[in-house]
Amino acid sequence: QVQLAESGGGLVQAGGSLRLSCAPSGRTFSNYALGWFRQAPGKEREFVAALSWSGGVTRYADSVKGRFTISRDNAKNTLYLQMNSLKPEDTAVYYCAVRTGRFYSGSSYYLAPGEYDYWGQGTQVTVSS
Repeated sequence: QVQLAESGGGLVQAGGSLRLSCAPSGRTFSNYALGWFRQAPGKEREFVAALSWSGGVTRYADSVKGRFTISRDNAKNTLYLQMNSLKPEDTAVYYCAVRTGRFYSGSSYYLAPGEYDYWGQGTQVTVSS
């Protein structure tokens, strides 16, 4: 099993910044992907950003490109999501997740929520206008 604990959410004004953290623990894998997803009230959970197990490949949703950055600190075993220029439409519960297995199928990246195996409990991000 893998346990994931997110932190760093909160209330911020539009244009502000937040950094989310996620600390995986438990079972380790030799090949996996780490991702951030979000779910706004009344909407389905959606992909935000993900990176490969090596950290060398990243992918972003079009809605956050240029504003959000996903990264990892191996020494601290922590995944981050730096969110800048926040907008009210970024308001959601943010989840980190782990996909056990390849990040790339050979033709596309695994970015759908159903393709990730372990999830954190989520952290609320609220952006006021």
